[in-house]
Amino acid sequence: MSSDGPGITVAPGTVVVWTDVVCAWSTVALHRFYEARGRLGLDDAVRVDHRLFLLEDVNRFAIPQRMVDAEIPVVGQLEPSLGLSPWQGEPSAWPVTGLPADEAVHAAKLQSPAAAEQLDMALRLAFFRDSRCISMLHEVVDVARGGDLVDADAIAAALDDGRARGPMMAGYRAHREAVQGSPHFFLADGSDVHNPGIEMHPDEDGGYPVVDSDDRSVYEDLVRRAAGAAQG
Repeated sequence: MSSDGPGITVAPGTVVVWTDVVCAWSTVALHRFYEARGRLGLDDAVRVDHRLFLLEDVNRFAIPQRMVDAEIPVVGQLEPSLGLSPWQGEPSAWPVTGLPADEAVHAAKLQSPAAAEQLDMALRLAFFRDSRCISMLHEVVDVARGGDLVDADAIAAALDDGRARGPMMAGYRAHREAVQGSPHFFLADGSDVHNPGIEMHPDEDGGYPVVDSDDRSVYEDLVRRAAGAAQG
């Protein structure tokens, strides 16, 4: 379990990952991690300990549609199978906050790590692929109802009484000096890596990201190291 102080302690057999549901880069990273875990036959040996935080809180502005839509063609081509696309809904339906979605993942983690993994990815695809307004409680709960590992009624109750929000916010504030951004992976061997395998820079005109290199092989290494720590 994670410590309460500035250090991040990772249990063997888990990878702590700090992300925001509305971050496309972390959506690709988690997809690649799950795929690598499956290829290696380690789905039951390694779990993601999801730690959600709000980029909007860090940046002090709402989710910027123009910025996100500009990133999607770059991020989406890294994993075309995800079907990530610019926003297709009405402009008025754009979700300006990721708080309910992030909070719901922490609520799902109270059920099981597997439930959190499932709901987290479902919410990401609801936003980035299906253009659903995941800042609305009913949309979040409807997404939860699509998962066989998630108790959607319990998610709805948790969102109503706020049981997951306090620990989520406190956890990030306690570790914000250690977290470089979304995604940031922490392993039980004490190592960590931000946005694994991706090197990029902003272009000179609009400041939008340009990917310089993309090494997918880092994910199998991350999974093996997490599994090795569990066996050790």
